Amino acid sequence: MSRSFWRLPGFSAQQAAGLAVAAVSAILVLYPVFFLLQAALDVGDPEARPPTAYGLDNFEGLFQYPQIILNTLTVSVSATVMALVFGFVMAWILTRTNVPGRKLFEQLMAVPYYLTPLLGALAWSLLGTPESGFINQYWRALGGDGYLIDINTSYGIAWVMALFEGSVAFVMIGAVMKSMDPALEEASQVIGAGRLRTMLRVTLPLVLPGVLGAAIFVFAEMLGSFAAALVLGMPSRYYVVTTAIYQLVQQYPPKIPLAAAMGVSLFAVMFFMLFVYRRIVMAGNYVTITGKAFRPRVNDIGRLRWIMLGVCVFYLVAAVALPLVTLVYASLQKLAVAFPAAGNWTLDNFRQAMSMNAVRSALGNSLWLGFWTATVGVLLMGFLSWIICRSRLPGSNVIEYIVMFPQAVPRLVFAFGLMWAWLVFPIPIYGTLWLLLIAYLTVFLPLGVRTISGVMLQIDKSLEECAQIAARLGATASGP
Repeated sequence: MSRSFWRLPGFSAQQAAGLAVAAVSAILVLYPVFFLLQAALDVGDPEARPPTAYGLDNFEGLFQYPQIILNTLTVSVSATVMALVFGFVMAWILTRTNVPGRKLFEQLMAVPYYLTPLLGALAWSLLGTPESGFINQYWRALGGDGYLIDINTSYGIAWVMALFEGSVAFVMIGAVMKSMDPALEEASQVIGAGRLRTMLRVTLPLVLPGVLGAAIFVFAEMLGSFAAALVLGMPSRYYVVTTAIYQLVQQYPPKIPLAAAMGVSLFAVMFFMLFVYRRIVMAGNYVTITGKAFRPRVNDIGRLRWIMLGVCVFYLVAAVALPLVTLVYASLQKLAVAFPAAGNWTLDNFRQAMSMNAVRSALGNSLWLGFWTATVGVLLMGFLSWIICRSRLPGSNVIEYIVMFPQAVPRLVFAFGLMWAWLVFPIPIYGTLWLLLIAYLTVFLPLGVRTISGVMLQIDKSLEECAQIAARLGATASGP
């Protein structure tokens, strides 16, 4: 049977594969989003499915919470700016300079992402709570008054979020920096520009797709961040959208339609940012990988490398070493205090945790989900990035907006959409690992697409065209 049999009429095999991947992604994202929108527009009986009446009353009710919206924007903008600074500076140091130990530091930059904002928030709450925080207890023991830091403020929440999302920004920006021709920076320095001016006038503009992609992803992540805002904001009753949604869902009767409307309203912010991103990227030329070969190399920054080493150590201490040491220190005590007595030390916490069947089962399930999410996700997200950045399929630009849906909505709310969607699905996968795998693939689509797209924009299209011509010539030569 000929290969042309499997092709859609009017489409090449490549385009047909692209359409299939786009269709799968649209189903993964839009199917639960439909149920979210349905819930947000529900003004009838909140316990009835499907809704008995539709309206905009839930969206009108959002104006009753102006302080929560302001809090959300304050934390999200502050955390995004800090995370981008962390990510860009660390990416520049570890990919473009000869700082000592940069290979080791580059590997350690992935640790904050695996540590997760939840564990980071728990650690920093132990460290920076005004009354009982370890740092403040040490401060008062040394003769200080009051407290040295207060982590339960808007900027404290933003600081913790930025520490752990900074590693995401680093990965996205660093991938773009690694594929940039160093001759461009060298030419800038030859004509008299200093290192700082070269970084701001040459390096930054060339990696703009990666920086903007990281900005969009991180800002959306901050809008939907729940763990850090819950752990650090609730003691001082500082609410953002996600913790307000949590309160709406937890009360009786739960106000799920209002919670859904609050989450869906973030779509507008996400779409506006994507629109600005596409206008900037499409208006410029960021190609740095062409048919001309180059060898990636780093810049010798002289004595400045020791200062850059200090910057790397500071970030990793704040994001990795200090939280991990704090969590281990607290886990070895019956009651976590800064100055424990001899009888307060114990290993019972570890014995109890490892004796629980739920813990062992959770570890196995997490490994299974991690393996298959990474394996399937790389293929799916790579195809999607190619469709968005390279293909000429009709509506390819719309796919980018669809893919970013899960990032725009807090995951707490998106989980309700997934639950309602797959609960009524004809194939019974609700309550199984397969549904969790689908959920993981769906919510991680934005991260994968944003990361791969930033690098793909740097590859000159002429390289792909040469490969296609070579393939056709090879097929002709080997034909009858």
